[in-house]
Amino acid sequence: MTFNKLFEEKIKKAQLNNKPIGKESRARLPSGQTLTEKFPVLDLGITPEVSLNEWTLKIFGEVTHELEFDYESLKREFDIVEDISDFHCVTHWSKFDLKWKGFRPRDLLKLANPLEYAKFITFHSYDDYTTNLPLDAILEDDVLLAFEFDDQPLTKEHGGPVRVVVPKRYAWKSAKWIKSIELHNEDRPGFWEERGYHNDADPWLEQRYSE
Repeated sequence: MTFNKLFEEKIKKAQLNNKPIGKESRARLPSGQTLTEKFPVLDLGITPEVSLNEWTLKIFGEVTHELEFDYESLKREFDIVEDISDFHCVTHWSKFDLKWKGFRPRDLLKLANPLEYAKFITFHSYDDYTTNLPLDAILEDDVLLAFEFDDQPLTKEHGGPVRVVVPKRYAWKSAKWIKSIELHNEDRPGFWEERGYHNDADPWLEQRYSE
């Protein structure tokens, strides 16, 4: 079996297992979280000035084909999808039913064709922020590269023009102002992970900080 087919099998498995990575039976609101109607803004204090026309996304590292896209090329190449998901911040607030529109990272990765030993990814942002995840974690249906929120262009305060949305992890894994996706054969801690935040970030296991 070629790795392209192996990658397709990974995607099928992610679709079948499209459920929380922690407890199979759990409350919608994770323990330690408070529901809010607002959408607070948290970042590193730097808001990159990147318009949708200027924005590009690179996929590189352990792939057969390194790729670079702009917004128009993504629209030509890939399906635009809508998804409604919940959002859980490590600072103890959650917001339900956020409506996103964007592209699935797994569709882009199919074209890049990850090498067999590529097991992890790093998201790189325009403000030099980074965060890491297992490759399998970004293959699920609800993981998006989002350019719209609530039927409006994503504002720069919330990560526009394009941000990552990974609903089953604490929100620091949902990198704002996404610039590139790097694939590795080993796990590489990102900005907050290097500063004591938990590597896995499962809200239902309250994986906020490393022990």
